[in-house]
Amino acid sequence: MAVQPKPKPEDTRARIMDTAEALFRRLGYAKTAVADIATELGMSPANIYRFFPSKNAIVEAICRRCLGELDEKVWAVARSKAPAAARLERLVLEILRYHLENFTSEKRVHDIVLIAIEDNWDAIQAHKGVIRNVIELILRDGVGTGEFAPMDASKTAQLMMVSLIAFMHPLVIAQMLQEDADLEAAARGTVQFLIRAIAKRS
Repeated sequence: MAVQPKPKPEDTRARIMDTAEALFRRLGYAKTAVADIATELGMSPANIYRFFPSKNAIVEAICRRCLGELDEKVWAVARSKAPAAARLERLVLEILRYHLENFTSEKRVHDIVLIAIEDNWDAIQAHKGVIRNVIELILRDGVGTGEFAPMDASKTAQLMMVSLIAFMHPLVIAQMLQEDADLEAAARGTVQFLIRAIAKRS
C-alpha cells in the first residue's frame, strides 16, 4: 500500500482558506465558526488553529490573497505598451470589474470587506500603496511621451485616487450600484474628464 505524502503546510493553509471562503459566501461570516470550517475539511478545530490563530486571521489571509490577485492585474495594465491615457482607463475598469465580481455582488462577501476595512489591515494599506504607485508610474510615462502636461506625478496620483474612489472602493461601489446601473460608463466618463485636465496643451 502506497504511503500518502504528508501535505505541505502551505497547501493545508490554502485548503483552509478555500473552504472558509466558500462557507463565508454560503452562510455569511457571522454564521460561520471555525468548527464549521474544520468539519467541512474533516479535521479538528485545533488543527485549524495550528495554521490560523482566529477566524479573523483566516479572513485577513483571504483578503491578502484577493488583493494580491488584483495587484497583479493592475501591474499588468501599468506595464502594457498602450498609451498612458488608455492604461489609466483600463486600470480603473479592471479594479471596478474585480470588485463587482468578487465583493459587491454578494452581501455575505460584503461583510468580509467591512471587517477588513474596519480593522485597517496592513494588506489594505499595502494595496492602496500599489494602486497609488501604478497610477504614478502611468502618469510619469504620459509626461515622458508628451501625452500629459508636466506635473507632480506623486501628488496627482493621490488626487486621482480620491477622485476615482467611487470606482475603486468596494463599499462605495456597492452604494453607487443603487444609484447608477452603468458604473462602467460612469467610470469611463470620469477618467476621461481627469485625462482632459492633465493633457498636454498644444
